[in-house]
Amino acid sequence: MAIKLHGQPWSNNTVRAMTVLNEKGLDYELCPVDLRSGAHKKPEFLALNPFGQIPVFQNGDGTVFESRAITRYVATRYKEAGTDLLPASSATLETWLQVEGSQFNPPMFRIIFELGIKPLIGMSTNMSVVENESDKISTVLDVYEAHLAKNKYLAGDEFTLADLNHMPEIYILSKSAKFDLINSRPHLKAWWEDISARPAWKKTAASLPF
Repeated sequence: MAIKLHGQPWSNNTVRAMTVLNEKGLDYELCPVDLRSGAHKKPEFLALNPFGQIPVFQNGDGTVFESRAITRYVATRYKEAGTDLLPASSATLETWLQVEGSQFNPPMFRIIFELGIKPLIGMSTNMSVVENESDKISTVLDVYEAHLAKNKYLAGDEFTLADLNHMPEIYILSKSAKFDLINSRPHLKAWWEDISARPAWKKTAASLPF
């Protein structure tokens, strides 16, 4: 079975899965899921993900949902293809994989949802949410800045899944007036400029609507 990814290119979680597939150099079919018509809540989609959320990954081995589960699965299942995103298990790698999901993503997602995703789906931005979440993420990004002052990448000297998992949200943020959250921190800015120059990321970004 060919690789299929069910989702939408305006969904940061779908983009996360697209990014790992491109880093691995894998051919895949992006199967659009029309959230506006409620396709994600219909029986045929719920058979793939009972929570009715995108993205969903399928290959000959089975089905995976939840974007971080997909990136981890692809990085492990296709370890020999493309970039090795899990070069070695380490305390630093595992820590920063968790930091992305628990510390970085919650406030960052709320910012990009207001500034980047809502306008695409015809909703109005709530700037009070943006400002409140910007205050929260600033404290988190100060920790990133200090860490990246001593490390080229989040897990050390190599680009890994810990870096990749951050890319969709920062890219969407880069299209907004709040990108100074990154640009005002020199080490964080240099890290982003490095990882966003990767050919696989450029291929991903070229297909996005932002």
